[in-house]
Amino acid sequence: MTVNQMDYDAARAKMKPGDVIAFGGKGHFSEIIKFATFSDISHVGVILQTKIFDDNSDRYFNQIIESTSLNGFNGVNISRFSDRLNSYEGELWWLPLREEIRANHFNQNEFYDFLFNQAKERKEYDMPQAIKSAIDLLDAGLLGVHGGAYNKEDFSKFFCSELVAAGLEKAKAIDTVNASEVTPIDLCRWCIYEDTYYQLKGDPKKKISRFNTANPSDWNV
Repeated sequence: MTVNQMDYDAARAKMKPGDVIAFGGKGHFSEIIKFATFSDISHVGVILQTKIFDDNSDRYFNQIIESTSLNGFNGVNISRFSDRLNSYEGELWWLPLREEIRANHFNQNEFYDFLFNQAKERKEYDMPQAIKSAIDLLDAGLLGVHGGAYNKEDFSKFFCSELVAAGLEKAKAIDTVNASEVTPIDLCRWCIYEDTYYQLKGDPKKKISRFNTANPSDWNV
C-alpha cells in the first residue's frame, strides 16, 4: 500500500462517488479523536457527486457530504470539495474506492438517495456516539455482553464515520456493519480501496496507519 502526493487539479477529474476523504485536523476535538484512536485521522467524508457544472465559472465541481460543523450547522452538510480543501487546516487524503467493488456491487442511486436524504432532513452531529465509538477498550464486556462504550446503531443523528459507513452499506459496497461503531481510522483501514491513496494537503510525513488492511465484516455486531 502506497501514498502519493497529488494536487487537487490532477485529482479532480478522477474522483468518483463513494471515494472517501480522510482529514487530519489541528483543532482540540480533532486532537482528542486522534489520541483516542492512535492515528493521524480525525474525520472522514465521502464524495457524493462529481462533475456538477458550474454556470458561473464554466467548470465542474465535486461535492462532498460529511457530518461536521459547517456553514452555521453542526451535522450532515453537503459542500463543494474544493472549498473544503482550500479552507481546511490540516491533512487531507483521497481514498479511491476499489474499481472491482464499484463495478460489481456499488449502487450509486441507493448511495446518493440515502445520503442526500440525511442532509435534506438536517440530521445533527452525534457527539455522544462519536466519543463512545472511539473508546473501544470499554466495548468488550464479560460473557459476550458489550461494555458501556458500545453503540447500538442509531441513525437519528450522525457522526462523521457513521454517516460514511452507512452510505457505503446502503450502496452495497460493503456487507452489513454496525455503522455507529466505526471510527474515522477504522473506515480508512477497511480493505475496500485501491492500493494507492493520495495526499492532497498537509504534512507529507503523516500517513494512514494500516491502510486497506481490515475486513469491514469485523464491524457487523
